[in-house]
Amino acid sequence: MKSLIIFDLDGTLAESKSSLDTEMATLLGRLLGLVQVAVISGGAWAQYEKQVLAFLPHDWRLRNLSLLPTCGTTFYRFDEAWQELYAENFTVEEKQKIIIALNEALKLSSFKAEEHWGQLIEDRGSQITFSALGQEAPIDQKKKWDPDFRKRKKIEESLKTLIPAFSIKLGGSTSIDVTKPGVDKAYGIKKLHETLGVAIQDMIFVGDAIFPGGNDYPAKQAGVVSIEVRDPHETKRVIEAIVACLQSGDNPC
Repeated sequence: MKSLIIFDLDGTLAESKSSLDTEMATLLGRLLGLVQVAVISGGAWAQYEKQVLAFLPHDWRLRNLSLLPTCGTTFYRFDEAWQELYAENFTVEEKQKIIIALNEALKLSSFKAEEHWGQLIEDRGSQITFSALGQEAPIDQKKKWDPDFRKRKKIEESLKTLIPAFSIKLGGSTSIDVTKPGVDKAYGIKKLHETLGVAIQDMIFVGDAIFPGGNDYPAKQAGVVSIEVRDPHETKRVIEAIVACLQSGDNPC
């Protein structure tokens, strides 16, 4: 019987930087009443509050929810209120070095967008994220800016030369995440195992980028049973199937 269901956020539970819709919030509420749930994303804590927590039921079920912003370099659990269990943040010097490198790599790439919405570079404590069109860019604009990853891969190549001591990964549809080495969804899986005491074989991971090079692929590499979805609509059907399985006493998941 699986005892922990883990989800990616953007592209899996909701569209990029968008909130859970009513159906998704209802389904997650049902799932939280049956099993432990976790959400791992490159997003910051504020993104979780805005996209997820504002739409979930505020009752005992929140005790079954673990939230891992910035791929598990921060970890939150609920106990009367949300508690930060730890935060593995960059030093001031590390942040400055990364931000300088991002600006330099952007100049070298010649891919700076003419128009942007919100911050281009966001300090998430344990992760620095570059969003080519800004943090608040419309979804339709984001989807068409770099569909083949070509622009961001060129920026990524420069960053690997400028800041080789850090890990650079493509995230979402227009972003690049800079973290300490070894930080990815597998890192978050490890933190869940250590913190909750749940065995890897008792977990399920659901994400929209479970393919080589995709930012959800490390979860599969960590040995977790992984279900790839195309979008939040498909995730809803997966949740319905898991709920039905968990409710069936003679049909172990």
